[in-house]
Amino acid sequence: MELRRYWRLITRRWLLVAVPLVLVLIFTLLTYRRPPPAFNVGVQFLVSQPPSPASASADEQRYYAWLTSEYVVNGLTDWVKGGQFAEAVSDQLSKQGLDVPAGAVQGGLAADNARSMLTVSLTYGDAAVLGAMMEAVIMVLTEQNAAALPQLGGEPAILVQLGQPIVNQISAGLRSQLDLPLRVMLALGGGIGLSLLAEYLDPTIRDRDDLARLGLAVMAEIPSK
Repeated sequence: MELRRYWRLITRRWLLVAVPLVLVLIFTLLTYRRPPPAFNVGVQFLVSQPPSPASASADEQRYYAWLTSEYVVNGLTDWVKGGQFAEAVSDQLSKQGLDVPAGAVQGGLAADNARSMLTVSLTYGDAAVLGAMMEAVIMVLTEQNAAALPQLGGEPAILVQLGQPIVNQISAGLRSQLDLPLRVMLALGGGIGLSLLAEYLDPTIRDRDDLARLGLAVMAEIPSK
């Protein structure tokens, strides 16, 4: 079938194409909710441990100090991602009069590490509360890490904070931005499919092409105008 024939078919059945599209647009406008704002803040830490064996040479002390720091960073990263850390942050916030459940803290926390560098980021829907949450995260991370690292013999890991955390607003996700275009495309495709189905089921003979498909010869043709 030629493209022109498809176009004529769609324009002839335009109502079947338009109705699903209009219904989807109306439903989308009635149910649309603006995505809630989201904010993110991150901070980096350099983890360092003092040289331990006094009898070792200076080079060996530095080597073991860096090696220990890398293992400590791995342990801290796992601790931050766990539920106990989130509960400790939630308890710290409750002391400040902020009620943030541990689930909300853990759901917004992300941690990553590279060698002796630890990166912690936090996402939440309230910028003011997020700042307090990050301060609580820093406090728990720097002051309560000894319990999470028993291999240090009760000694806390030394964390050097690199820079101050800055709260930034996160733009709406790609899914929310593509929601309306995807619905419109699906409605349009559904309408075109309905028009093709209606044309296929319609036994009406409209032009010489329909007769040709039936194997009938055209004897004469009366123009519409």
